[in-house]
Amino acid sequence: MRSFKPFLAVLFLATLGATPSRADDYKAVSNTAMSVTGDISFDDFSITFETGDELSFSSLVADHFVVDGERVPASVYRVADPSDPELLNGNRLCGSGPVTYIANWTAGEGLSAIAVFTGKRAPKSADEMCASYTFEE
Repeated sequence: MRSFKPFLAVLFLATLGATPSRADDYKAVSNTAMSVTGDISFDDFSITFETGDELSFSSLVADHFVVDGERVPASVYRVADPSDPELLNGNRLCGSGPVTYIANWTAGEGLSAIAVFTGKRAPKSADEMCASYTFEE
């Protein structure tokens, strides 16, 4: 009978390089973030709110975004299972339907902005958002 130990060792070593990065923690600083989302954990795979609710992403759909008329580097993610979770104080992330996309960009030194969207098409600008939140990185 063949030994699987060499195969398992190679498999283990191969997965070490494929380990996803840890989520970054962000502190809520805008009034909306403090009253709705609280502090969050965010990475390329999901966003987790202070309540423990999570939205997973199915894909990164854009790497730029228009904010206040200016094209900026950003990450625009498609939400895998659109929803509008009830978060802090009974508030909802969007309040006008299931969140389908989330965009994230730098909002100044040490700050990160997150905008949420309910449309069927990937948003091209912040003008289309239903809510935005600002966090300290």
